[in-house]
Amino acid sequence: MIIRSVDFKGSHTELDKCPIGNLPEIVIAGRSNVGKSSFINSFLNRKNIAHTSGRPGKTQTLNFYLVNELFHFVDVPGYGYARVSKTEREKFGMMIEDYLLHRENLRLVILLVDFRHIPSEDDYLMYNFLKSYDIPCLVVGTKQDKISKNQRIKHEKIIQNELKLHADDYFIAYSATLKTNREKIAKIIESYIE
Repeated sequence: MIIRSVDFKGSHTELDKCPIGNLPEIVIAGRSNVGKSSFINSFLNRKNIAHTSGRPGKTQTLNFYLVNELFHFVDVPGYGYARVSKTEREKFGMMIEDYLLHRENLRLVILLVDFRHIPSEDDYLMYNFLKSYDIPCLVVGTKQDKISKNQRIKHEKIIQNELKLHADDYFIAYSATLKTNREKIAKIIESYIE
């Protein structure tokens, strides 16, 4: 997938304010510190289209990025961040749930998990939420370059076993720095936006 254009199309908190039209949408979801912004910037070959922060929990809206004028990447607030108040976490959770269950443009959720660690309970709950509503899901293990080559197969198996990954779902390890497996991810995205 060659990225010809990327345009930020706005931040929204309500479904009826999201971009109109029927362009397919690919959601980027994951824990607050999993590297969602780094994944978006790396995958889209842009340095700062999604703002990275040393402070997890910065994304608090549904952020839309129009890619090649063909589809949107949608960055949703990260989950599991303790410094956000319980009220705020519940508000984010309801906003994300409303989007995932009612947005007709949604085609695929890319669920980011940290390749270095066993998936958290929040990762497991998010994956099972997607499965229970038959929402297509691609699980991507971020920060793959932080694990030595001889440990990567072991880490991949741990993640697949902990999440109880369904046979029809994919798991792909990714490095935002090296862009490892970018084309594999791109092919899966293309199959959902055609």
